[in-house]
Amino acid sequence: MFYTPGILPGDSAFTLDEEESKHAVRVLRMAEGHHVHLVDGRGGLYTAVVVDAHPKRAVLEIISATANHAKRPYYLHIAIAPTKNIDRVEWFLEKATEVGIDEVTPLICEHSERKEVKTDRLNKVMVAAMKQSLKAHLPKLNEPVKFADFLDATQRGSQKCIAYCAEGEKGYLSQMVAPAGHYTILIGPEGDFSDAEIEAALSLDYAPITLGDARLRTETAALMACLEAAIINR
Repeated sequence: MFYTPGILPGDSAFTLDEEESKHAVRVLRMAEGHHVHLVDGRGGLYTAVVVDAHPKRAVLEIISATANHAKRPYYLHIAIAPTKNIDRVEWFLEKATEVGIDEVTPLICEHSERKEVKTDRLNKVMVAAMKQSLKAHLPKLNEPVKFADFLDATQRGSQKCIAYCAEGEKGYLSQMVAPAGHYTILIGPEGDFSDAEIEAALSLDYAPITLGDARLRTETAALMACLEAAIINR
């Protein structure tokens, strides 16, 4: 499967860029007549046949196209505090892309161990996971934003939840959201959200949720939220 964001519905042919052409011809040994799948990251899945196996500009003929391939009935936006070890963030993005997620925002909190995130590398991780898991939607990765600024920009109409470890009455995600909804879920750093951050979110109608009795790592908690959202919408 190849990621081809430049392809458009109705295209009868497409030329792979140099990197993808080299991978197709030199690594995968594709020749004229080979069938391949293309995804545009917007839900489009295309079947194509190689008509010119050039290692720098392989030309494909589009033989079929499907819009909104495997589209899920809900929209999931996870705002997560980046971990000190960036490999754990990459792990979450890879698994969340495979499970199903639509949007991710790195959240800079009072207790955040990491204040900066380079999104170029993280986007590549998600592209690879999308291709590996045969999905056609590439999640949107936003630039890092401070917690207060994120709350100010939260879209209306979203079913909003915040997961934290501090004491307080909480419910499970399945009790707080309805199927086929637009969900925004906040996941804090290893040191948890501050009391002020929790109060600010609750004042804006974020529902307090628990992800179980165990104290989870940040990336594990975020993936758990993805899995619970998928279960709610089975």
